[in-house]
Amino acid sequence: MPEWLYEAGIGEARAALIDDDRILIAAIEPDDAGPLVGGIHAARLTEILPGRSGRATLATGEEVWLPKLPAGITQGAALTVEIVRESVPEPGRTKPPRAYATDAAPASAPTLRDRIAATDHPVREYRAHEADRLEQADWSEVLEEARTGDIVFPGGMLLMYATPAMTLFDIDGPPPADALALAAAPHVAAAIMRHGIGGSIGVDFPTIEGKTLRNTVAAAIDDALPQPFERTAVNGFGFLQIIRPRPRASLPERLRADPAGAAARALLRRLEREPPGSPRRHRIPPAVHAKLLTRPDWLAKLARRTGITHEWESG
Repeated sequence: MPEWLYEAGIGEARAALIDDDRILIAAIEPDDAGPLVGGIHAARLTEILPGRSGRATLATGEEVWLPKLPAGITQGAALTVEIVRESVPEPGRTKPPRAYATDAAPASAPTLRDRIAATDHPVREYRAHEADRLEQADWSEVLEEARTGDIVFPGGMLLMYATPAMTLFDIDGPPPADALALAAAPHVAAAIMRHGIGGSIGVDFPTIEGKTLRNTVAAAIDDALPQPFERTAVNGFGFLQIIRPRPRASLPERLRADPAGAAARALLRRLEREPPGSPRRHRIPPAVHAKLLTRPDWLAKLARRTGITHEWESG
């Protein structure tokens, strides 16, 4: 039976839905993710934009985008908003959280721990001194998939590209094209789930001859990808588009938006698990060293958890 594994890590919470030592879903919630979906916040309208949209600033200082403003509201007015999409990093910018005005009272958002507890699967929370079940299920390999976009499956490879317009899967492998497309379809669906990919998704299958076979490939996506989603048919060039809800950034978007931060948090996770007597002094890449210097709270938490004050050298 699938179960969630959860870690309250340094700088991030981590969770993975595991079935038979295989990760079905991997999720990371950094401590600087900003306002989370479901949070209800006091805010002030700071700008009215064309089309009756606007920007508001939360009492906590973050800016959110409101695609639809309440009738009659004026700039500078106080209001309460609910977060419906978290901030999404994109090359060169970050989309601010999306919110709507509400009459509900301010309330905290469900955290990653809360969200997995609300599913039908049991949750097992464990700590650094226990067996590393995440690594046993290839956690680092999943993060490497997210970082590089290279996903190997029997008989071929998926090349995953996260762009501002969509996440694109290109399928590479030996002929025949029909067999490659059919083999790839369930692995595309599994990758979408594993990496938490939402929004617009394009799948570039090999060119498939014949409508019947194209329909068979599309049906393989339907069988493997849980609802909710919408999709197009596979067109004559082998392209299929999927639309899924996108409440938050995918795993690839999180890791690629702040590679130094992701590397720093992964380093702290490893050091938490080092046995007694391990080296205390570490030479680390300059970008990771610079990131750690900006987060003394992370280093203090590492010292509390391990009883060791680590020393850092850039190089």
